[in-house]
Amino acid sequence: MIGISKLYCGTIEPSDALRYGRHSGKLPSHLLQFSQDKKPVVVWNMTRRCNLKCVHCYAKAVDPDGVDEISTAQAKTMIDDLAAFGSPVMLFSGGEPLVRKDLVELAHYAVSKDMRAVISTNGTLITKQKARELKEVGLSYVGISLDGGEAVHDSFRAVPGSFKKALEGIANCQAEGLKVGLRFTINKRNVDEVPVLFDLVRDLEIPRICFYHLVYSGRGSDLINEDLDHEQTRAVVNQIIDQTKAMFDAGLPKEVLTVDNHADGPLIYLRLLQEDPKRAEEVRELLSFNEGNNSGRGIGCISWDGQVHADQFWRNHTFGNVLERPFSEIWMDPNIELLAKLKDKKAHVTGRCGECRFLSVCGGNFRARSEAFHGDIWAPDPACYLTDEEISGPAIA
Repeated sequence: MIGISKLYCGTIEPSDALRYGRHSGKLPSHLLQFSQDKKPVVVWNMTRRCNLKCVHCYAKAVDPDGVDEISTAQAKTMIDDLAAFGSPVMLFSGGEPLVRKDLVELAHYAVSKDMRAVISTNGTLITKQKARELKEVGLSYVGISLDGGEAVHDSFRAVPGSFKKALEGIANCQAEGLKVGLRFTINKRNVDEVPVLFDLVRDLEIPRICFYHLVYSGRGSDLINEDLDHEQTRAVVNQIIDQTKAMFDAGLPKEVLTVDNHADGPLIYLRLLQEDPKRAEEVRELLSFNEGNNSGRGIGCISWDGQVHADQFWRNHTFGNVLERPFSEIWMDPNIELLAKLKDKKAHVTGRCGECRFLSVCGGNFRARSEAFHGDIWAPDPACYLTDEEISGPAIA
């Protein structure tokens, strides 16, 4: 996760994270990516059920009717373990988390254990009453996925009217004072919709938006040929940077992030070297705090059936099951070879990733994408758009 607004617009400095000792349990949520201990943010795909049929769903969600594998009581035991372990955030996802009738109860339980509770949703099921319930439990954030304007979004979601229902969900959250933001997955089919998303952020007074790079997993594996090429990716990231700065300069600061392509951090650094060398050095230090991709270290995933994965996109590798063994024990088990290696990726990545001067601030980018493309976990990430010239030279740390 790369904070475009934080880094490029100068809204934070290294001292902001150092003030809290870079401890994940003490850092405010907007600084959590700069923690030193990297206690994992845990994504719980609490159900595989969903009321939509999104073409890029990494979970390959199924119809909303059915029974979930993890009961409410089992989920509370899992939350007890995560809280004791020190996981700072629990992100309730799916499928669509709101199809589970116990979402509010479980989010409240996580908050009662001093965890931050966040949900990732398509927004269509957030009625006025549901927004009120979510506000009452102390939910930290609601992330609502959009794929563009109405026609493009409804095409991706395969359910007519889903765009309008998502906007209603946003309005219902705002009416209750819930922090709500947008999530947008970039690909060839919707890259031209990026300005539309910025218009929505501005016009609807939405404080936060995350732009996700495409990961080849779930139904997203079918879109591998829909990913942008390097030139297109670089162009859209620069566009996001420019739009973010334009809003900031206009007195409309928004929190803008990109996710799942850690080349975005070095790109900001390289731009600032030309534009503001002093700020470039501060950004370099912040990127070193971030450490780039943290799959298997600073982020983890629990599936609807209890299986533990390195992140929510990478399900073909399983480290254990929370119904059989606590997450904390699984996560810290040095005998799980891949999980142990992911905690020290820099020693294992190969090719241009292994030779890159930005390795320490990128973390080898996204291993799930490397495996999907090359059949090799440690091969270079095919989505890195930095040139050979840019990645050559003395290491950046």
